Amino acid sequence: MENKRISSLKEFYPLYLQEHSNSTSRILHFIGTSLVLLLIPAALLFHDLRLLILIPFVGYGFAWVGHFFFEKNKPATFKYPAYSLASDFILFWDLLSGKEKF
Repeated sequence: MENKRISSLKEFYPLYLQEHSNSTSRILHFIGTSLVLLLIPAALLFHDLRLLILIPFVGYGFAWVGHFFFEKNKPATFKYPAYSLASDFILFWDLLSGKEKF
């Protein structure tokens, strides 16, 4: 991510996509986000809110493996946590809908 300070999600997302160009990394991000989206209803369905504790470990675990081993870059989460989280869900939807390729 460049040194210029990002001031909007619209400005951030294209840079986010550049840092997520590796297909294995995208697959790992997709799996992690999918599991996060399944954990929320599972916690409610099984009346076990402790499952919600797993969300950051599952979501970030898959993503960080993708960054460290496949992208070989530092996740934007450390510098832009809100934009990065929003972009994770945007990329998830874009992959699911076919707008972006794995």
